[in-house]
Amino acid sequence: MVRPIREADPTYGGLVPPIYPSTTYRRAADGSYPGGHSYSRDQNPTTEPAEQMLAALEEGAEALVFSSGMAAATALLDSCAAGTRVVAPRHMYWTIRRWFEGEVARGRLGGLILVDATNPDAWREAFDDGVGAGAPLLAWLETPANPTGDITDLLAVSELAHEAGAVVVADNTVATPVHTRPIEFGVDVVFHSATKQLNGHGDVLAGALVCAAPDALWERVRHERGYRGAVLGPFEAWLLARGMRTLFLRVRQSSAAAHHIAERLVDHPAVRAVMYPGLTHHPHHDVAARQMHDGFGMLVSIRLRGGPDAARRVLGRLELFTDATSLGSVESLAEHRSMVEGAGTPVPDDLLRLSIGIEHAPDLLTDLRHALDPER
Repeated sequence: MVRPIREADPTYGGLVPPIYPSTTYRRAADGSYPGGHSYSRDQNPTTEPAEQMLAALEEGAEALVFSSGMAAATALLDSCAAGTRVVAPRHMYWTIRRWFEGEVARGRLGGLILVDATNPDAWREAFDDGVGAGAPLLAWLETPANPTGDITDLLAVSELAHEAGAVVVADNTVATPVHTRPIEFGVDVVFHSATKQLNGHGDVLAGALVCAAPDALWERVRHERGYRGAVLGPFEAWLLARGMRTLFLRVRQSSAAAHHIAERLVDHPAVRAVMYPGLTHHPHHDVAARQMHDGFGMLVSIRLRGGPDAARRVLGRLELFTDATSLGSVESLAEHRSMVEGAGTPVPDDLLRLSIGIEHAPDLLTDLRHALDPER
């Protein structure tokens, strides 16, 4: 049960919060700030409803919104102790993985250990290696993984990480709090590329962090955001809060459509594999079913029997899907992911990533079948 949030404007009673574009605020005679705000590089009254809403959705203590998902991720990692070793999945959001690798090369991180996220024993071994190195540890989890749909056992890995003294962060962009609330499984901080499903309309660049409990690391993140000026702008914060008001409707619709499409592509002769945790034959479906509710997400990846040439050919034939980078919006998108990620990517070159929107599922399925038809 998500706790309610008072959204009415206390001044006029408006049900939609106002936008505060002001960058600076008047002091009282004693030098204090009656409204609690001094300068909008640190915080703006428009961000507060979005942060309160997201903290409630994730059942966390506090949330912070940022100017992008990468601004949130980098602020968090830069707030960790120098030399921190990161344990992360091999299959994860590519931009963050590449940033981790770059920080290791620059000496900012003490190391990066990439593991098979579906195997708790692999996490255990990696944590043991980190403890042996004597460095602070951070575990970065992502489930379902983008774009492979790999599932991480949040509870098992969180327990192993905490035994090793690691801070646990979970990227919940694909699942959203509609399907999974990682804090319930022992995660310390939840990360979101809020550009995706939280906003859901493809018109806001935003990131967010939610903490289970404020601590010294969280306060460093808050100060890091202010010094960087990485706070979300007032109009973008207002749009993000607006998007979250329809979160459950959109996410449930997209997940149901994704499940429908995944089930019906499994036996298609042109499809080598369907990667979707909602399928009962998915190797980690049981784990997904334990920690996901109300569906298994809007992300479906398919591998084509004809290899990368077939993937590009199918992508070019789609009409309802748009070939574009992103996911989690109301419109359906498709992408030849390995081509986008380039050299070094672990993503198979025959994989198409499908982000299912809120369109009529049978129409989307028909579009996919037409594109997959070799005779067409």
